[in-house]
Amino acid sequence: MENIQKLFFNLLQNFDIQYKRYFFQKVDFSEKLIGIIGDRGIGKTTFLLQYLKELDLNLQQKLYINAEYIIISNINLFELAQEFYASGGKALVIDEIHKYNDFEQHLKLIYDMLDLKVIFSGSSAIKLEHSKADLSRRAILYRFKGLSFREFLELKLNKTFKSYSFDDILENHIDIAYDLTSNFRPFEYFKEYLQYGYYPFYFDTQKDNFELKLNETINATIEFDLNHIFNIEPKFTIKLKQLVSLICQSKPYDLNLSKLAQKIGINRNTLYQYIYYLGRGNIFNIIHSKSKGDNIFSKPQKLYLSNTNLNNAYCNSDNIGTIRETFFANQVGQNNLVQHSKIGDFLIDDKYYIEVGGKDKGYSQIKDMKNSFIVADNIEVGFGNKIPLYLFGFLY
Repeated sequence: MENIQKLFFNLLQNFDIQYKRYFFQKVDFSEKLIGIIGDRGIGKTTFLLQYLKELDLNLQQKLYINAEYIIISNINLFELAQEFYASGGKALVIDEIHKYNDFEQHLKLIYDMLDLKVIFSGSSAIKLEHSKADLSRRAILYRFKGLSFREFLELKLNKTFKSYSFDDILENHIDIAYDLTSNFRPFEYFKEYLQYGYYPFYFDTQKDNFELKLNETINATIEFDLNHIFNIEPKFTIKLKQLVSLICQSKPYDLNLSKLAQKIGINRNTLYQYIYYLGRGNIFNIIHSKSKGDNIFSKPQKLYLSNTNLNNAYCNSDNIGTIRETFFANQVGQNNLVQHSKIGDFLIDDKYYIEVGGKDKGYSQIKDMKNSFIVADNIEVGFGNKIPLYLFGFLY
């Protein structure tokens, strides 16, 4: 315990990141057991350390543990929590918890036996809803994404911008756009965001090294997180990477699963499993139709990389239509239900039909449809039911 506390004290002493992600407005800190789920590199550790640094407790009453620490590997997590609690501990934070074997059982015991607040973080791939310890009854889980365009601008410009609901943008997009464009020129920064701005570490990394760090992040997700959680044999890791590359090069509406399976050298059911794994790891964004649901063996209607930075890193030639749709689905998917629609590109919240395109995109595909909108790139201010694409970067 003493060595773990020393690691934490040193870490907290040298920690000084001021900018707060949108996480802080979403989490109910009064809950006893809180899970922060999200892909690597989006700022989960930063969030946890910011929380602990501001928590009104003395240092002996709060503790940070990273399950990657070698010192943790041979320690019983519940017994460690017991010792911390017995010495007056009140708030325990466990980072990268999916790297600790049988973490579900340890969290269950901590929750049931100790009056201790616990916040844990882990990969998006963790199947907590179906865990054997029934954590879903005990833990409040929050799933978070990387930087929105709004957050990127706040970091880039050192300004504060308001976020809006999806309905706000549909109803008031002209006023919102006029207000925003009085503060900055959207297209001075939008391309940079699409290429590099989703991951907070962009601001701490030389641009030339960003893609290298991003590749390391994705490789760690595939080679460790997915392999460990879903028991994938290491020899099949290359097939997951091949699938990522092929999807990156494909158009979402040209999804042919039989050809994909043949190219990778696997059967169709295995392909469905790999797509599911990469979706749980937030490398893929899987879009289903309303009627088919999201069963592991139901065919996706569209398949995107999770965010546009991945397109920039993995594709030799970017398709601008794919980039636009990837951005829209990624940003809207944080707070709203995104489904495939035969009318337009997307159905949002079972209500709104959305067609995504360039500034000259017409209404032919959604003509005469109630609650239908064009989301158009390369316009600063919209009109009628045509809304600028970048505005959907202000949803969180």
